[in-house]
Amino acid sequence: MKFNDAIFGAILLALGIVVLAAVQGYPGIPGQQVGPALFPGLIAAGLCVCGAMLLAKGWRERHAAAWVRLGDWAASPRHVLSAALVIGAVLFYMFASERLGFLPTAAISLLALMLAMRVPPGRALLIALVAALVIHAAFYKLLRVPLPWGVLMPIAW
Repeated sequence: MKFNDAIFGAILLALGIVVLAAVQGYPGIPGQQVGPALFPGLIAAGLCVCGAMLLAKGWRERHAAAWVRLGDWAASPRHVLSAALVIGAVLFYMFASERLGFLPTAAISLLALMLAMRVPPGRALLIALVAALVIHAAFYKLLRVPLPWGVLMPIAW
């Protein structure tokens, strides 16, 4: 799949502008020249500059190539379904993880993705459960990321 550079340039430029607008509300630190908005603001400014450069380049080349050119995979229903399942798994996690919890949501998502990739069901279930537990342990215990427990709150460890 090939996108014209102007598309990603516009996305980066918009993202940079949103971040710049958001960091304006960060509080200053009394007696200091720099505050918590400095580094996100610098990164956002860099995104704006790079986005503007990509946007200009893509706009100049808009007649030479299509705005979006799909690859050969787009003709395969199986590959399109797999791509849609990845997007669906991300959306499912976004909307269900607080209520269900990380472990069930991750296990269901991984199981669905592996079944779509034609992994045998027993193996897919085992891998999904073990992978969800390992990922949870790595993020929750080692990195101290507060993952949602959801329905498993009574047995949270």
